[in-house]
Amino acid sequence: MYGIEIYNSKNRHITIGTNKEKKFSLDINQISAQDPLEELLNEFREVQFSTTLTSKQKLSLLKMLRKNRPIFAISEEPLGKIRGHDIKLYLDVERPYQPMLRRPPYPASLETREEIEKHINELPEMDVIRKIGHNEIVEINTPVLITWNDGKSRLCGDFRALNK
Repeated sequence: MYGIEIYNSKNRHITIGTNKEKKFSLDINQISAQDPLEELLNEFREVQFSTTLTSKQKLSLLKMLRKNRPIFAISEEPLGKIRGHDIKLYLDVERPYQPMLRRPPYPASLETREEIEKHINELPEMDVIRKIGHNEIVEINTPVLITWNDGKSRLCGDFRALNK
């Protein structure tokens, strides 16, 4: 393990390590404590606040956002993640599923199928879905690709038959 020793010598020069020949000038007047609210606002510049919040309330909210950052979606991470909680979903239908639940995939063009594959490959990386074993059968979901005018797309599941 390596460490850095910092010595504050006379005339406000900083010496790093044991080589006292190399000095770095540091002007004390340039050092200023940044306002914690400004620092957090810079970190969470995408956040919009109600105009009725006071600075103290904004600071409290931003501290909570920083503390719980992984559970909130941000532009770099489009999905938040809550770990340590298992969720069990119980279906009120039993196997074998009725034919209306076992639908074949909708016809899709090659371009659409490639986009669906791209989304399906991204979802395990984001811990949204997991790959199932060969003995697990999931036959009640039909993937549907929703595409917007700007070229972005979203993968959805068609659960209409299950919800009836």
